[in-house]
Amino acid sequence: MDEKREKYRLLTEQIRALIEGETDSIAVMANVCAAIHETMGFFWTGFYRVVGRELVLGPFQGPVACMHIGYGRGVCGTAWERRQTIVVPDVEQFPGHIACSSLSRSEIVVPVFSNQGDVVAVLDIDSKALATFDDVDRECLETIVSLL
Repeated sequence: MDEKREKYRLLTEQIRALIEGETDSIAVMANVCAAIHETMGFFWTGFYRVVGRELVLGPFQGPVACMHIGYGRGVCGTAWERRQTIVVPDVEQFPGHIACSSLSRSEIVVPVFSNQGDVVAVLDIDSKALATFDDVDRECLETIVSLL
């Protein structure tokens, strides 16, 4: 088993134990993004919550961030609109990318679904390096957000 996949496996077990029985969604998002950020060492890790027709900044780890993102705008809004994970190897090549930080070079955004199948948030992770995220990140992060 490769090192990254094993790191995610252990992280997933940690998160499962950490959030078991917790009903406050903000508390869960706060600890989940902290666990991911600390374990994986990403530049920015956080959640945007669906509030009406926009995404509003939720719990995060890293430098200050954009507070509001419209439906279908940027990587986060596009992942919400498409209802699927988006992996961006080079944010400069993503049409309509919203640059909250000029240091961000690659990004992955994973939608969080309610039990009814609605997108209620997105997990947004940025890296300072190009092409940081791959199918392993996508699969493992989708598993993690399915626990929420």
